[in-house]
Amino acid sequence: MFDTNEDKKKMTAVVDRFKEEMKKVRTGRAHPDMLSSIKAEVYGQFMPLNQVANVTAADGTLLVITPFDPSTIQAIAAAIRNDQSLGLNPADDGRVIRVPIPPLTEERRKEIVKTASSKVEEAKVAIRNIREDARKAIKIATELSEDIKKRAEKEIDDITKEFSDKIDAEFKLKSDEIMKI
Repeated sequence: MFDTNEDKKKMTAVVDRFKEEMKKVRTGRAHPDMLSSIKAEVYGQFMPLNQVANVTAADGTLLVITPFDPSTIQAIAAAIRNDQSLGLNPADDGRVIRVPIPPLTEERRKEIVKTASSKVEEAKVAIRNIREDARKAIKIATELSEDIKKRAEKEIDDITKEFSDKIDAEFKLKSDEIMKI
């Protein structure tokens, strides 16, 4: 019989990566993961924000960033300001950076959902690529009979649908969260 466990593991990894991407999408509340894509130029190289500072959510509308090295404050604030997709304007007092999270307009919410939907398509393409690789492996497996090959292809298609549905469900939850005022 054809083993689909490896394909399931790969598809699970795609779904997990998609969930991590969805955590970065802005929902209207302050969340430290919002800034996980920010890279600040410190010490002559670009470093992820979580390696140069501690990011916490003070409340639902404010992120507080405490740099490990106070001399990096300007670079961190500039990196946040330069990321136009977030639309945030940080303010520093010499010790910490405060990032107020403005409320989202209806238009901005729709724009964020549209951006997130592109990540859905990327994840689904990755899952379909795994399915195609599995189908190729089934076709070239000479030790399998035609009946077993047909059953294995159907099983791969069922698994693909299952994981595609998981991505859709995750996106629906996120888009509902974004659109909720």
